[in-house]
Amino acid sequence: MKLHVLISEFCAGNPTKNIKWKNQSKRKYCSNHFCFVLFFPVVLFFMLLCFNHLFFENIKGHVYFHGKSTGSVTYFPGKLNETEDSCLGRYIYIHDLPKIFNEDVIKDCQLITRSTDKYSMCNSLENSGLGPGIEALNASDLWKNSWFSTNQFMLEVIFHNRMKKYDCLTDDSTLASAVFVPYYAGLDLRRYLWGFNTSMRDVSGIDLVAWLARKPEWKRNSGMDHFLISGRIARDFRRKSNRKSDWGSNFRLLPESENITMLTIETGYSKNDVAVPYPTYFHPVNDFQVHQWQEFLRKQNRPYLFSFAGARRSKQKGSIRAEIIDQCQASNKLCNFMDCSLFNQCDDPVNLMSLFRSSVFCLQPPGDSLTRRSTFDSILSGCIPVFFHPGSAYTQYVWHLPKDHNRYSVFISSKDLRVGKVTINQTLLQVSKDEQLAMREEVIKLIPRIVYGDPRSRLETIDDAFDLAINGILKRIKILTKN
Repeated sequence: MKLHVLISEFCAGNPTKNIKWKNQSKRKYCSNHFCFVLFFPVVLFFMLLCFNHLFFENIKGHVYFHGKSTGSVTYFPGKLNETEDSCLGRYIYIHDLPKIFNEDVIKDCQLITRSTDKYSMCNSLENSGLGPGIEALNASDLWKNSWFSTNQFMLEVIFHNRMKKYDCLTDDSTLASAVFVPYYAGLDLRRYLWGFNTSMRDVSGIDLVAWLARKPEWKRNSGMDHFLISGRIARDFRRKSNRKSDWGSNFRLLPESENITMLTIETGYSKNDVAVPYPTYFHPVNDFQVHQWQEFLRKQNRPYLFSFAGARRSKQKGSIRAEIIDQCQASNKLCNFMDCSLFNQCDDPVNLMSLFRSSVFCLQPPGDSLTRRSTFDSILSGCIPVFFHPGSAYTQYVWHLPKDHNRYSVFISSKDLRVGKVTINQTLLQVSKDEQLAMREEVIKLIPRIVYGDPRSRLETIDDAFDLAINGILKRIKILTKN
């Protein structure tokens, strides 16, 4: 007999034939109150069963809790929770590469140190790749544990250490939306750039893609969901010939490598290279340090209209540095020039940051390539960057810098400057005080987006350069693999 029929008959005082009462003379018919008490738990039981079926069907005995503050996943066997998996679509799998592709590269750190380097690369490996701490920064004790003499080539080590603490890592590659390849491409190449033939420069990259191609993770999407990081510019990995005199390796020209997205400090013409900021000297351990540094910069006195830290490039065809230096020195004390041809002048972070903090505008012409680390040092100092080529920033850091570049920078055509159509003084003096203040505020607001937090700690609410790079790579790979 169906349950609802049984209940209705019982509550109406008409027990069924199949139910025998032990004491017919003492039988009592249920009241309306008793009927409700009996019926309600039954209905509630069936409602809970339906709710469980609809909302928890896919949870197989575990509930996952994720959080930026913990950086870990906690498992509670057999318990159910309504919290949605916050890592859905954000899981990343890290390839466990043979050590020859990363750890062994930096193990003998003298091999990645050039004879012309002012400091040993062994020092740069300190503090998880951040380099030696800076003790003499002229600022508050609030930041004394967050400033380091960071080498730009250490981005591969810094990024790898940040990836190890990423919130949504998984050991199950089938769950992963992206696959990180912790290959120290730039540091490996640095060992063989000078005095070695092309086969020595190329062998590591060739071995890497051969190793990757054998893995099931690669076969799922032919490597299109893989990404890596380089502390060198993309051009260094695109050597087109086998002449010993030609620069770099052929790593990014290998067919398999072309499917991998490379995050790099400067991109080229390839659609599979994406630019991310150079590492700066500031690696905050918490949100408070970032906010306090921003407030500190808003109160800075800036006696110089503009400044330039660099050297002439007399042997570099088309360089406008000589013209910039001449105009700076002839500016009647409007410009502060730091000559980087002098030993250690520009290698001292304290000197460099002091120069930029005392200036309204900071000149950023191309150097050995279109981009400069100095661009990010100037932003970190609250100094408005002045560019002379769109490839120095505007076409590069699309995940980190605003599309409307007029909000945070000034552009001066290098061609117009060279032929005398414009001067730096004229251009910058035309920017009103109100415009300066608005642009400086935009620059200061950019600081969280261009710094890499200390890998040994965690920012709570701020998305730094690493976070934005990961967000960008996940969106990019989703588009590449959607078909």
